[in-house]
Amino acid sequence: MTIHKEGYTSIALCILFVFVLNAVVQYLLPDTTWFIWTIYILSFALFVIILQFFRSPAINVTRNDDHVICPADGKVVVIEETEETEFLKEKRIQVSVFMSPINVHINRNPISGIVKYYKYHPGKFLFAWNPKSSTENERTTIVIENKSGVSVLFRQIAGALARRIVCYSKEGQESIQGEEFGFIKFGSRVDLFLPLGTDIKVGLGDTVKGGITVLAHLNKP
Repeated sequence: MTIHKEGYTSIALCILFVFVLNAVVQYLLPDTTWFIWTIYILSFALFVIILQFFRSPAINVTRNDDHVICPADGKVVVIEETEETEFLKEKRIQVSVFMSPINVHINRNPISGIVKYYKYHPGKFLFAWNPKSSTENERTTIVIENKSGVSVLFRQIAGALARRIVCYSKEGQESIQGEEFGFIKFGSRVDLFLPLGTDIKVGLGDTVKGGITVLAHLNKP
């Protein structure tokens, strides 16, 4: 398993913090062995936690133009019909995946096609399970249209811990199903807006894997 490039700066800062903290404790309290070892253990735990945030495991993606694959690791927390008001401006089926801090934080394209729309929205940092987070939190919106003319809109949504969304998608760019389109640091959620009539293959509470789990089967127009 490798470490994702988005984690290099955070890991370096963590190492610096741990080094300074341990040096200060060793200098100021050289005779309190129990306290020094406590700091050592907590420092090691912090380092391991930061490392697991940015892990980048290898996966095998099975591409299928009729499938919508999961864009992130996590748990399905929303499946409902709703109005998409930003770009599509029509009723859609919303499927939302909550990413906890222990999940892989890489985001992957749910379908192959051309990026028709991209926009970054600054915003709040409500907890990701709050329904208002979809429209009020910091987020990016991407729309990909496949070769059959079917569009899928999806959003990266920051949560209470995640304060930085990274997105590599650009309008007009060709996107390949299962390839990385972004990263959300320290967990949050991804919303997908699928056409009405789409055959949803997951249920509420299901644990899903980015780039692997088939969320839905698209109907051709």
